[in-house]
Amino acid sequence: KIVDRLKERNGAPFYSFEFFPPKTPSGVSNLYERVERLGKLEPLFVDITWGAGGSTSDLTLELSSNFQRQFNLETQMHLTCTNVTKETVTQALQQAREAGIQNILCLRGDPPAGQEKWEATEGGFANAVDLVRYVRQLHGDYFGISVAGYPEGHIDWFKDTPEISEEDYRRDLQYLKDKVDAGADMIITQLFYDVDVFLKWVKDCREIGINVPIVPGIMPINAYAGFNRMTGFCKTKVPKAIRDGLEAIKDNEDAVKEYGVQLVTDMCRRLLDNGIPGLHMYTLNLEKSTVAILNNLNLLKNTTSRRALPWRPRIGQKTEDVRPIFWANRPRSYNSRTMHWDEYPNGRWGDSRSPAFGELTDYHLTQVHTVDEADRKAAYGSQLSGVADVNALFAKFLKGEINRLPWCTALDVETNALKESLAKLCDSGFLTINSQPRVNAASSTDEVHGWGGPGGVVYQKAYIEMFCSPAHLAAIKAALPEHKSIQYSAVNTKGQYETSAKNKVNAVTWGVFPDREIVQPTVVDEESFLVWKDEAFGLWLSQWKKLYEEGSSSAKVVQDIYDQYMLVTIVDNDFINGNIFAFMDSAVAKLGK
Repeated sequence: KIVDRLKERNGAPFYSFEFFPPKTPSGVSNLYERVERLGKLEPLFVDITWGAGGSTSDLTLELSSNFQRQFNLETQMHLTCTNVTKETVTQALQQAREAGIQNILCLRGDPPAGQEKWEATEGGFANAVDLVRYVRQLHGDYFGISVAGYPEGHIDWFKDTPEISEEDYRRDLQYLKDKVDAGADMIITQLFYDVDVFLKWVKDCREIGINVPIVPGIMPINAYAGFNRMTGFCKTKVPKAIRDGLEAIKDNEDAVKEYGVQLVTDMCRRLLDNGIPGLHMYTLNLEKSTVAILNNLNLLKNTTSRRALPWRPRIGQKTEDVRPIFWANRPRSYNSRTMHWDEYPNGRWGDSRSPAFGELTDYHLTQVHTVDEADRKAAYGSQLSGVADVNALFAKFLKGEINRLPWCTALDVETNALKESLAKLCDSGFLTINSQPRVNAASSTDEVHGWGGPGGVVYQKAYIEMFCSPAHLAAIKAALPEHKSIQYSAVNTKGQYETSAKNKVNAVTWGVFPDREIVQPTVVDEESFLVWKDEAFGLWLSQWKKLYEEGSSSAKVVQDIYDQYMLVTIVDNDFINGNIFAFMDSAVAKLGK
């Protein structure tokens, strides 16, 4: 639960992100990609809103479930009283629990669209206090429950007046205490832009016995019109200096964003300096301003030290501390295909593993890491005259000239040092889709390679995964005698497999930590490779060939690659002095000889 994670931090500042359900399928796909990127910043939790009147309730449940189970992010689901019955809430809570979600934000909610006044639904709840009590009644302490706080008072108290009266302000505080007394264990506030008002409100909360954590809701300023719309809707007080500053630059979009980032950075710095435990960022499904603010606050400096493993482990009762490397760029697919394992590999791959990966379905090939067809066409859907055009597109991705390939939507930070060499390999016909550099005894808090917490030392063997023609594979094999530390494995779509490895499992990432056994969280293993190959090859057809007319020359280029190429892994076992690119240079030199 979030409240337990807060206790574990012992006052260290944190941040969390809020999202809302998009209205279109392409918006949902884009949100998934954005959440995956922001998840790498190690937020304490994320949450997803519930539309007025339950208008997005099904999508809220779907997004919450996927954030929790596929992205392995601690997720808080919003739940409102608007247009919902007890039966609806009972079902939503059960679905949340089945998805492993343990955190609920209980709200009364806004009136449905077209309705000015909020009214309770027959057979539903009169307010958030009733909703909190009901959640506790049904599920005891299973859920962590958050509620909303209003530093300037709830809008209902002053809809027709510019200021809330002192009497109504005190009533609003008491109502917040009622929510806490009913079972809430955290408060997240409405947006505000006057820090003094917020700090006074927190003091007033503490004086009447509200002792649960209070987390400020922070909304970056992304656009002048949007800022006016949100502050107007919420009746948010905007200090005159801020209003005047924005008014002067309202026609310059970049200037508004820059002003907004600096303003909100200064606000957040004051909050943290005054002992506020963290920041809940209302992202509005955007990321640049949020990331800029957190960077300005130096909160993103030590994200690696918060990573328990090189990849994000599952949340829940089952422990998991080792994975095959092949899904490094498609963790959602891996999580989906292993979701129902009775137990996960623990300690060493193969010691205690569920018998089978989930079956490969259209879901893994058409929905995971997929945006709409127009975006894919813009990235890699140009007409193809031959494999040289495909080689060039892979190289362009590594150079940052296109933003995605079917196997990858963003380069990992540790790939930055390799991308020039990888691009050259792609130009030569070795189409790389996954890689990692060798690492010899880096600190476990290293900004790029670190994981596992402070005090440890981490290691990696260099690794490259690629598609290539049989002739290119022959060149790799011809170069092996000169490079004794290198091993390869290769398979085609028919499942014809070959390898130079003597063992079926090879640890390629491991760490040494005080008072712990050696941890080896990432492996190359034969069984998983043969499962992964169907997914890896399948993306050629589902995500690339389908962009072209059936029977076209471009479709034929992609089909020929699918039919003829090999999926190949290269591991350099010399993690101290090895040079995997020197080996690949030898292979390139042997092409055509």
